[in-house]
Amino acid sequence: MQISIGIVGLPNVGKSTLFNTLTKKSVPAENYPFCTIDPSVGIVPVPDDRLWKLSELSKSKKTIPAVIEFVDIAGLVKGASEGEGLGNQFLTNIRETDAIAEVVRIFEDGDILHVHNKVDPLHDIGVINLELILADLQTVNKRLQSVERDVKAMKKEAIKEKAALVKAKAILEKGTLLSRRNLDKELSDEIKGLQLLTMKPIIYVLNTSEASENAGDEVLSKIPGPFVKVDPIFGTGLDDLIKAGYELLGLETYFTTGEDETRAWTIKKGSTAPVAGQAIHTDFKDKFIRAEVIEWNKLLEAGGHAAAREKGLLRTEGKDYIVKDGDVIEFRI
Repeated sequence: MQISIGIVGLPNVGKSTLFNTLTKKSVPAENYPFCTIDPSVGIVPVPDDRLWKLSELSKSKKTIPAVIEFVDIAGLVKGASEGEGLGNQFLTNIRETDAIAEVVRIFEDGDILHVHNKVDPLHDIGVINLELILADLQTVNKRLQSVERDVKAMKKEAIKEKAALVKAKAILEKGTLLSRRNLDKELSDEIKGLQLLTMKPIIYVLNTSEASENAGDEVLSKIPGPFVKVDPIFGTGLDDLIKAGYELLGLETYFTTGEDETRAWTIKKGSTAPVAGQAIHTDFKDKFIRAEVIEWNKLLEAGGHAAAREKGLLRTEGKDYIVKDGDVIEFRI
């Protein structure tokens, strides 16, 4: 399951430094705006001690973690929705990701320029989110114009879509991200094809510094959503960010383990056994018969599958079984 999180933010807030530290890839991170022109992509393993313990148990030849794709996207500036800076490119690139990690600088350092000549994380968040809202308004208005002909022809689907677009427009015109409203499923389904930016889940990445003064608790209490604090220079908080991104997207992990390979598989929470098996191969969904399941810690305690089977710890589950985070599964087809 390929998951992509776009790293966004104003110029010079530490986006590329964060990306470099996350991925150990060499991308430019110089101290000037628009250093990152083309998005760079890095595949980051999801930290999970359970995987390595299972691999050790099975004496596996290979160990393969779950991964998240991080995309380093060119810095956004005020007016991006109207093409300022690298706005059009920025908006196109972020539209292709599953979630947004907004990097916000919360430390003072006179040697590192800030595009607005001041460090104000709440202001920076406001600038970024407003540009996302304005871009979505353009998309919604354009779609409203194009759907009008079918509405006049009394086409049922067009009428439903227009109603959803009008609701979305009203929310956006109030300066509110669509992700902050609990949109009903029908509304979401009608407009999800537009890939609206403000419907994407957002996590705020607060770039701190051990060597400088950071924003206080009063400011942090006003951050409008889930956040993690990181220090890309010293590499602290990165595991928290990766795990938070995983959680933000409603993901969980199950495992397969054996002598050849121990592997972590990413699935959506609430997936049934056949749907979870599809992560391995489509046959595991289409030809599913049953699954042998055990919690990872019980497998470790038993000392392996053979011992777990003797102790009656392995369960046989059918197609309606909802896979749990940490399950170790053998699929039967």
